[in-house]
Amino acid sequence: MIAQDFNCARYRRSQTAGHYESYFFRANHPKRPEAFWIRYTIFNPVGRPHDAIGEVWAVIFDGEAGHHLVAKSEAPIERCEFSTQRFSVRVDDSFAERGLLRGRAASSSDAIVAWDLAYHGDAPPVFDLPIERYDAGFPKAKALVGLPMSSFSGTLSLNGRSQTIKEWVGSQNHNWGPRHTDRYAWGQVCGFDNAPDSFLEIVSAKIKIGPIWSPLITRLVMRHGGREYALNSIWKGLRASASYDYFLWRFATKDRRIQIEGEIRAPREAFVGLNYFNPPGGVKTCLNSKIATCHIRLTNLESDRTEILQTESRAAFEILTDDAIHKVEIRA
Repeated sequence: MIAQDFNCARYRRSQTAGHYESYFFRANHPKRPEAFWIRYTIFNPVGRPHDAIGEVWAVIFDGEAGHHLVAKSEAPIERCEFSTQRFSVRVDDSFAERGLLRGRAASSSDAIVAWDLAYHGDAPPVFDLPIERYDAGFPKAKALVGLPMSSFSGTLSLNGRSQTIKEWVGSQNHNWGPRHTDRYAWGQVCGFDNAPDSFLEIVSAKIKIGPIWSPLITRLVMRHGGREYALNSIWKGLRASASYDYFLWRFATKDRRIQIEGEIRAPREAFVGLNYFNPPGGVKTCLNSKIATCHIRLTNLESDRTEILQTESRAAFEILTDDAIHKVEIRA
């Protein structure tokens, strides 16, 4: 994979192999526990390319009010475009391209969310995996951050009520694969409260191969103090330690330069439940929050200097699961 094509779609129209692919955008209010998450998705079921659809999702998180607005719309794949040549996606009348996203999603409960947002930034992409892994057969699911630390401005319309977005910091993200990862916790911070230029991307995942479950593999990329720490190889992922449940995730990883320990947490009421269609069949449940708390203890092993990074409501926290013991309401 070369730098120019990292954000192009991997989906090929009429392919019989199962495939999911999503482009999502997220950002947080600079001060308050508020955030948005907007997602454009392809779902292509195994062996049924004529049943492929595009989806557009929107979740508006309001931690102060304790209420989150959720909307989702679907369209036949014939009314969608996901470019394989450049970053350009469209689901019916909703679209996204470099620097701009507009669209609308409406749920069965009459929640309607519309957006007209511009975004910009100059940070290089963050790769969740070493570059050579993107063309490899393992892992099946791939993800990257096309534009970390991006600034969003524009308007949201929430059931007809307009909300101005001004310089909310977040990211543009891209992921794809033939099936969803069996179980994972995923987190991201675009600017800590006490380190606004620092970035964290982390995932802990388990994969089922036949009847056998893999160990929990934790991959992390952190940018802080003008340096990038990419602890994202499979080997480092196996050596890292992590554990998560509903709704607390603790992790620790290191290399010869850096040791990173941390936790991401959020109460049940900070999450919404979303059903993701899985290309081989069935549904996975995503517990989704964009207003979580994150604390990081970062120790430079070369200088023996330790720093504490924290944010009270600017962390993304998602859990993919098959069970229902979490008691989070499924909203879409």
